Amino acid sequence: MLAVFDKSVAKSPEGLQSPHSVSVSALKDGFLAQHFSTVHPGSVTVNFGPSGLLAYSLHKQNPLLPRLFAVVDDIFCLFQGHLENVAHLKQQYGLNKAANEVIIVIEAYRTLRDRGPYPAAQVVRDFQGKFAFILFDSGSKTTFIASDDDGNVPFFWGTDADGNLVLSDETDIVTKSCGKSYGPFPKGCFFTTSGGLSSFEHPLNELKPVPRVDSSGQMCGATFKVDAEAKKESTGMPRVGSAANWSNNI
Repeated sequence: MLAVFDKSVAKSPEGLQSPHSVSVSALKDGFLAQHFSTVHPGSVTVNFGPSGLLAYSLHKQNPLLPRLFAVVDDIFCLFQGHLENVAHLKQQYGLNKAANEVIIVIEAYRTLRDRGPYPAAQVVRDFQGKFAFILFDSGSKTTFIASDDDGNVPFFWGTDADGNLVLSDETDIVTKSCGKSYGPFPKGCFFTTSGGLSSFEHPLNELKPVPRVDSSGQMCGATFKVDAEAKKESTGMPRVGSAANWSNNI
């Protein structure tokens, strides 16, 4: 799977940027989408114009970690893996028996967006299983991205030459445009357009970048670890109002 989001939609963490990396624009002239379709014949690409794109393929997928794609009310979601508590989550979100993991993630996001009672960290923590997902709400230009707490699904992210965020389950796809400005997506974490990167196991703590060095001794992006000493500033309870954009609070 592949996602590229313009920096105005998803601001890439500074720690991902390697000072000596040679990178190119993933979005210019459809560069990375074309490369993805060459590597994965029969892939599907959804273009969001200046906001970015999603692409996926069922080519050579792991049968134990299948890829799923769905669109509901202009909310697009790529999901890889499986959830062990699907029945419970379907009941929790009032979904029918036919709903699968990707539909559950979309409904969980809609619940958060539309004044849900739980913080985003709690919602992702309720997902039990092996998973990584990328969600884009094209109406509000909002992203919602996460990986399970053990990092069971291969999942990587990077920064291209224009500062756009690139995500994929394949390192070769990410490095094609990001060079060495990439790293594994932090396990047990989620990323949103408004809130950036957070740990859903330790949502009150800051995350600090830890520089990565490759076999040749060059800087190669960063991993992100929970900083036990640094607490996030409390933003307080969001104001309730009919005009409030609740997608900004997840």
